Amino acid sequence: MIKEEHEVAILGAPQNSGPVMSTVVNIQTETVVPDHIVWSLFNALFLNPCCLGFVAFAYSVKSRDRKMVRDRIGAQSYASTAKCLNIWALLLGLLSIIILIIIFATGSLMVSHLPYDIMKSQKGHY
Repeated sequence: MIKEEHEVAILGAPQNSGPVMSTVVNIQTETVVPDHIVWSLFNALFLNPCCLGFVAFAYSVKSRDRKMVRDRIGAQSYASTAKCLNIWALLLGLLSIIILIIIFATGSLMVSHLPYDIMKSQKGHY
């Protein structure tokens, strides 16, 4: 038998001489404030109508700066503005892409009929 085991066997269980004191540590959980910086960067690079993506990116960076100095109210304010600008940039960008697709699709149909119309109109001139 090891010496420590022998001493534990001889001493037995610890005896309580008084009430057990406990310490409670309250850890405040920080509310996570999303800064939407990835979404803003995407909109700034790909869908940037009226420079809304760049402005949203600037507000996202401001929100991140406010989070670093532990100003939760300021971070939430900038983050909500960035989110609103990102939504508008996304909607206007997608709408413009859809309109361009429609214009090119209908324009290409008109261009495909153009040689036929030219040949038809020039037949009588020769």
